[in-house]
Parts: sequence; C-alpha cells; structure tokens
Amino acid sequence: MIDYKKQIAEAVEHFWKVRTSQYAKQTSSADKTDTGLRGAVTGGKHLDGFIDLLADILSEAGLPDSTICKKSTTLPGYFRPTKDWDLVVAADDQLVASIEFKAHVGPSFGNNFNNRIEEALGSSLDLLTAYREGKFKPSAKPWLGWLMLLEETNRSTSPVKVLEPHFEVFEEFKEASYGKRYEVFCERLLRERMYDGACLILTDRDGGLKGQYKEPNDELAFIRFATSLSAHATAFAKSRKIINK
Repeated sequence: MIDYKKQIAEAVEHFWKVRTSQYAKQTSSADKTDTGLRGAVTGGKHLDGFIDLLADILSEAGLPDSTICKKSTTLPGYFRPTKDWDLVVAADDQLVASIEFKAHVGPSFGNNFNNRIEEALGSSLDLLTAYREGKFKPSAKPWLGWLMLLEETNRSTSPVKVLEPHFEVFEEFKEASYGKRYEVFCERLLRERMYDGACLILTDRDGGLKGQYKEPNDELAFIRFATSLSAHATAFAKSRKIINK
C-alpha cells in the first residue's frame, strides 16, 4: 500500500500558498470589485495539488492520460442539463469516475457549511439518477468521490449549538463542531452509497504552509479514498484491455 503522506503534504502546502498569493494580489489591486476573502477563492487553482495527485494515481492504475480529464469535466445531469465536476475519467464512451474537490476556509462556517452539504447531495443525486436512466450507457456504475479540505480553527472545531423549536436533532449533531458535522456527513455519504469515496482533511493556515494536516477519521482518510479509486480504475483498465483485444 502506497504511503501518500508526502504528496498530501505538498498538495496542502500548494493550497495555502496559492490561496495566500491570490488574496495578496486581490487586496493590492487597484480594482477591488471582488472584496473580502472571496478573492482568495475565486481565483481557482488552489486545489490543483489534489487533482494532480489523483490524476497520477489513476495513471498508475493503468488508465491512459487521455482518459483523465482535468478541464473538459462537464457531464449531463438529470435534474439540470449539465454540471462541471473537478476530475472526470471517461474512456471508450464510458464514464469511469467523477470527483469533486471542496475547501472550506473561515471566517464564515455556518451558511457555507449548509451550502457545501446541499451541493454535494445534489451532485450525487443528479448524476446517479442520470446513470439510472441510462444516460451513460454502456457504463457500469461510475465511481463518485468527494474530498473536503477544512480549515482547522477555533470556529471550525468548537461546539456549535443547534435550534430545536419543534423537534430534536439527531444526538450526534448536538454540540458538534463544524468539523464533527463534516465527519458525520462524510460517513453518511458512504453509508447511503451516495459516494464511493469521501475524504476529510483538516489543516490550519500556519501549519498548512509547511504541509501540515490532520485526518480526524480513519474511515475518511486519503489512503482509503485513493485505494478505492485505484481499485476501480485498475479493474476498468484490465477489462478495457480484454475487450479491445
């Protein structure tokens, strides 16, 4: 089993360096139409380290680079015409895998947390329903992945109260931090088979610039995420060679 710690550390360091650089450029620009911390996010490219790492893993699994798409990632949906994913694997007119990479950095966690949850649920439902309706024939069920990089701060790791005016929430959400909420969410994505792989990585701003990170839940560790994806890709690559003979 490959140890990806070094590659993850490099991807985390890349994330913070790009994000810091984008914010510095935005705040020093004469045209400050994109105000606040949003400038550090709208520049994009901050999660490219993770995209490149998974692309390498897919290549090592035997898939040609031409099938691993980092740019042409638009796929049809069922409840909407299309959606842009972050990494798509398509070969021989089949959809092999589709992966979404997300980051959540403060200071705002409340509304943004709900937005991330709703987006992840909607993306899975939309694509899996399109698959069920035969949109990706002759594909077998594609591998779906969701990776979250969460900033580790007091606001993301401290208990958060919930409102219960009519009914009690599930016990695991009571006094749970946003970090814990993400853990519960990712676990349930897997339990409900909405995604085949879910990964949660925590990193603080200072340590992240040195490549430091934490994986709070073994079930959501990158190694499990990557191993599952690699196994799926390897199986497809082998079957592809047999069929094409």
